Amino acid sequence: MPETVTLTDHQAIRDWAAARAGHPAIIDVSPEGGTQPMLSIVFGQEAYEDFDQPERPPNAGGYELVEWDEWFRLFDKEKLAMVVEEDQPGKREQFHEIIRRPA
Repeated sequence: MPETVTLTDHQAIRDWAAARAGHPAIIDVSPEGGTQPMLSIVFGQEAYEDFDQPERPPNAGGYELVEWDEWFRLFDKEKLAMVVEEDQPGKREQFHEIIRRPA
């Protein structure tokens, strides 16, 4: 099983995402739009599919691409961290998980 690394540093997260062509995104998982955002990173072609969607209610599923400033505002407000697989030579795994920061 690969080793994991927990990231909280903004630049380290941006660098990790950039190395994998990742873009910050917010997924609204609430029954009423805008009340329960979930952070994620989307990769490659998936990042452009959001723009092909017709207008839809905020809580209709899917994700919204956002700027890093907005993403990190929520990241810090909720005291989150991002767990990723440790880099290995020749591999760029996209696995990531957003968790509450360890106490």
